[in-house]
Amino acid sequence: MEGEADIVVGSCSKPCGPLEEYHIPDYILKPDAQQVIVDHAPPCPVVVFINSRSGGQLGSSLIKTYRELLNEAQVFDLSEEAPDKVLHRLYVNLERLKMEGDILAVQIWRRLRAEANCGDGTASWLLGVVSDLKLAHPPPVATVPLGTGNNLPFSFGWGKKNPSTDQEAVKSFLGLVKHAKEIKIDSWHIILRMRVPKEGPCDPIAPLELPHSLHAFHRVSSGDSFNMEGYHTFRGGIWNYFSMGMDAEVSYAFHSERKRNPEKFRNQLTNQGTYAKLGLKQGWFCASLSQPSSRNLAQLAKVKVMKRPGSQWEELQVHHSIRSIVCLNLPSFSGGLNPWGMPGTRRAADSEFTAPFVDDGLIEVVGFRDAWHGLVLLAPNGHGTRIAQAHRVRFEFHKGAADHTFMRVDGEPWKQPLPKDDDTVVVEISHLRQVTMLANEPCRSKSVNDLSLPSPAHDSHGEDKDAAEEDEDEWEDGRRKFGAADTFKLPDEIDIAHLS
Repeated sequence: MEGEADIVVGSCSKPCGPLEEYHIPDYILKPDAQQVIVDHAPPCPVVVFINSRSGGQLGSSLIKTYRELLNEAQVFDLSEEAPDKVLHRLYVNLERLKMEGDILAVQIWRRLRAEANCGDGTASWLLGVVSDLKLAHPPPVATVPLGTGNNLPFSFGWGKKNPSTDQEAVKSFLGLVKHAKEIKIDSWHIILRMRVPKEGPCDPIAPLELPHSLHAFHRVSSGDSFNMEGYHTFRGGIWNYFSMGMDAEVSYAFHSERKRNPEKFRNQLTNQGTYAKLGLKQGWFCASLSQPSSRNLAQLAKVKVMKRPGSQWEELQVHHSIRSIVCLNLPSFSGGLNPWGMPGTRRAADSEFTAPFVDDGLIEVVGFRDAWHGLVLLAPNGHGTRIAQAHRVRFEFHKGAADHTFMRVDGEPWKQPLPKDDDTVVVEISHLRQVTMLANEPCRSKSVNDLSLPSPAHDSHGEDKDAAEEDEDEWEDGRRKFGAADTFKLPDEIDIAHLS
């Protein structure tokens, strides 16, 4: 249908300007806009999401520049409007126009790309929304490095330095987005189950501030072994990593300090320097001397893995010196380091491990003793302590040596209270589906279909769907969505079969 006509119905409230190839007409974005004739459909229509609060003042400057170069209505400030509401409005309108036979709407629907200008945490939120919508043709997403770590954009060749905000820099980046290749990556569902603390407010989140990528929801399954009064469950999505322990503690200290004094955190280099200082202050570089052994994760939690879909849970023996665990989906952590590395075939300990492919249905579990241990990543072939590759990972915390620990999802940390009585806190990570990213060269993320790397011993992803559906799953009611797009609902007159 793309070649059926050169002239299509459209709308422009003002001249399209120098970037017509990315421009989306008003009536596609605004259902009440008047339709007019447009000569050509844009070859690369793009919706731009920007967090004006990211990157110091850079987010606000980028919004200004993008709105000068594109239609103002296709550039969205995430601090003012949630992405689920934006995409709800856009895709419902596109579907209505497609049903009316609008050729331009069909072409934009097929070619649409999305751009996320924000930190890793906000980008993960946007990816969760796109995944939750379950569209037949969701827009692939490019991520712009506008945070401190920028692990997501670095994994896909977009760099890790905050971008320039002038018009020429924005034009150059849009050119890269236009020619970027699509790559599928695994997405992971995380569920946190905890009893409501007896002290502090609860609405329903207890006296802890969770990342906005984790959402509360109500369990209804009678088969849930933790379905008891007083428990709450939170769910969300992981695209880069989940970490727990001392690295998350340093990150929590950094975010807390930035929240108290935001005016001191407007420069990426300054932010990274402050992060290193907090690492020293928290004892991450001398953990074995300054921290009690109770901080070791082996004494805080039982770690269980399901290595393949439908297999049995196995409890891992985590070495007593491990103070931080990272569950890694992409080959970038802590500003671009690769904790998993590339397992060889000479060491017996590596014989069961494969390269870290981003679409094989497996997540890599790595441990660190302290920050000095982490510095081995700077050396050629350096890596952390490889613990497991798994289809699902579960952490079970019981009453024990500490009253709290620290956790982090895609750059967003929180302080997690641990059981004081005979309760259990459970964190479970499981493979859900895949999302489509846009990749620029050089791209660090590798697919199982990349012939330049050794393939896994067996393809777990091919058996993933059927085996996962057949597996009895106590979390199943909570794994259908990430919860990031709970407000998405199609009008009755729109046929859902066209969308998913």
